[in-house]
Amino acid sequence: MNVLEVTALNKVYPGKVNTQALTDIHLSIEQGEFVGIMGPSGSGKTTLLNMVSTIDQPSSGVVNIGGSNPYLMNKKELALFRRRQLGFVFQDFNLLETLTVAENIVLPLTLDNRKLAEMDALLQKVADRLNIKDILNKRTYEISGGQRQRTAIARAIITSPAIILADEPTGALDSNSSRIVMESLEDINRKEGTTLMLVTHDPLAASYCNRIVFIKDGKLAAEIHRGDNRQAFFQKIIDTLSFWGGNTHELSSIRV
Repeated sequence: MNVLEVTALNKVYPGKVNTQALTDIHLSIEQGEFVGIMGPSGSGKTTLLNMVSTIDQPSSGVVNIGGSNPYLMNKKELALFRRRQLGFVFQDFNLLETLTVAENIVLPLTLDNRKLAEMDALLQKVADRLNIKDILNKRTYEISGGQRQRTAIARAIITSPAIILADEPTGALDSNSSRIVMESLEDINRKEGTTLMLVTHDPLAASYCNRIVFIKDGKLAAEIHRGDNRQAFFQKIIDTLSFWGGNTHELSSIRV
């Protein structure tokens, strides 16, 4: 079953000169897949993520998530859909400093008025899965970047969403923390069958995916599959990036 079905998606930003950010994008992500989206800065990968995450509306085309089109929902339905069906992991963690790690993780459940016993059981399960049980009572400013990102992942998966959308989740982390975060995402994907869509410019982070879709100038340019060997896949990603004109060491702060 396809969790995500993007059909004939176009995005135009109006201005003095119209900017075509995405052109005729067709993308399916199956249940349990871990898909990476890559491309040079300004290629449209973040725009695509914004369409899927319902942050920004397509100019034309259809986005279907778990059989529903979020763009046909009213505000209330959409808020509920976002909270239950989508899990978000951002580059800058988006945690609330006034809350403890545990309170941050259960926040989506609190908003859903779930029972305390149920919230606690789910909290223990995700904290265990992400190896952060020992920091649950700490505040977010007392823990490392890698621990913050694992807290954000725990918050994203606690509702068992249809799909997790991760936007440069290793962008603010050192290489060791990045590896732990990517291993955590891979683990959740393998053991829980969680569907993941990752936008990244980091070939190492991308090498944890099953499949990478490359975008260039708002169009789908290429697609590669992992196979068994992650090291070989990493090399394939670098080769594909250099072929499609994305500088592999591009750590640009410009986000499109």
